[in-house]
Amino acid sequence: MLFPAVLTALVVAGTVPLWLAAPQPAPRLALDVVLMLSVCGTLFLPRRHVLAAGVYALLATGLYYVLSSADGPLIVVVMACLYAVAAEGRTNAAVGLGAAVVIGVGLGTLAGNDEINGITLIMMVGWVVALVALGAVRHGRQEALRAAVRRTEEEARLRAAEERLRIARELHDVVGHHLSMINVQAGTALHRLDRDPGRAGAALGVIKEASRETLRELRATLGVLRQVDEAEPTAPAGRLDRLDELVRYAELASLETTVTVEGERRPLPAGVDLAAFRILQESITNVTRHAAARKVRVRIAYGPAELRLEVRDDGSAGGGPAGGGVRGMRERARALGGELAAGPVAGGGFRVRARLPYGEDA
Repeated sequence: MLFPAVLTALVVAGTVPLWLAAPQPAPRLALDVVLMLSVCGTLFLPRRHVLAAGVYALLATGLYYVLSSADGPLIVVVMACLYAVAAEGRTNAAVGLGAAVVIGVGLGTLAGNDEINGITLIMMVGWVVALVALGAVRHGRQEALRAAVRRTEEEARLRAAEERLRIARELHDVVGHHLSMINVQAGTALHRLDRDPGRAGAALGVIKEASRETLRELRATLGVLRQVDEAEPTAPAGRLDRLDELVRYAELASLETTVTVEGERRPLPAGVDLAAFRILQESITNVTRHAAARKVRVRIAYGPAELRLEVRDDGSAGGGPAGGGVRGMRERARALGGELAAGPVAGGGFRVRARLPYGEDA
C-alpha cells in the first residue's frame, strides 16, 4: 500500500497548485476532485480487479482532461495501471489499454491541445511500451519462480515416496526373513519335541537368536524414522560381510548351503552392499519358506564393473511365486541400474540371478 499512497500524494500535490492558479466554479472543481480521487483509488483495489481498475482509470482520466482546465499529472496513474495489468499476465489487455492511451492523447493533440506536440507523443509511446514490457517481464519472472517452487515441492514428494518405499522394503526383508526362520524352526521344534529333544532345543535356540536379530534390525530401521533430522547412517543394516549369518540360519533349517566367491573381493558402495545382502536374504528366505529343498548354492562374482549374484536350490516346489519379495528384489536391482531374474530351472529347483553395477561411487 505504500506505493499507491505515495503516488496519490504526488498526483494531489501536482494538481492542487494548478487549481489554485486557475480558480474554477465549485461544481466543476468538485467534479475534478471526484474524478482525480476515484482514479487514484483504483491503485488500492485488489489484484484480481486490476483489469477493471485499468479500464476505469483510462476512461475517468480521459474525461478529467476533457472537462478540467487544470491538466495535472493524473496520467501517471494510468501508466501505473498499465504496468499492473501486464504484471498480472494480461499482456494483450495492457497493450490494448496502452494503444487507447496513445490514441486518446493523439486525438487531443489534433483537437488543438498545444501542450502535447509530436515529440511528447513519441516519448509517451516509449513510456507505454516500456511499462507494458516491464510488467510482462515481471510476470514471467514470477511464473518462473512459481514453477521452480512447484518443481521443488514435487521433488520433495517424490523423495518422500521413495523413502517410504525404501523403509517398507527394509521392513519386509527384515521381518519376512526372520519370521520365516522362526516359523520353520518352531515347526521343527514342535515336530521333534518328543522324539529328538536335542534337535528341538537347537531349533528353539535359533528362534531366540532370530527374534533378537529381528528386534535389533527393527530398532535400527525405526530409529531412522524417529531421527528424521539426523544424517542417514553411513553403514547399512545389511552387508555382505554378514553373509555367514544367512548361511548359519539356512543350515539350522536343514539346508546344505554352499557359498562360492569368484573374483577379487573389493569394497562395495553402500547401496550395492545393502541390495546384495537383502537379495541373498530374501532368496534364502524363499527357499526355506516355499521350496522343498535340501541344498542351496550361493554364488557371488566380483566383476570389474558389477557384482553378480546367484542363488539356486534343488527343491521340487520352486522358490515360490513372484510375489512381493521377488518384486522388491527386482526394484532394488533396478534402482541401481541392474537387473534381476527369478524362476524355475530345467531339472528342478529355483534360481535367482542378479546383476548390480557398482556405479560412480565405486
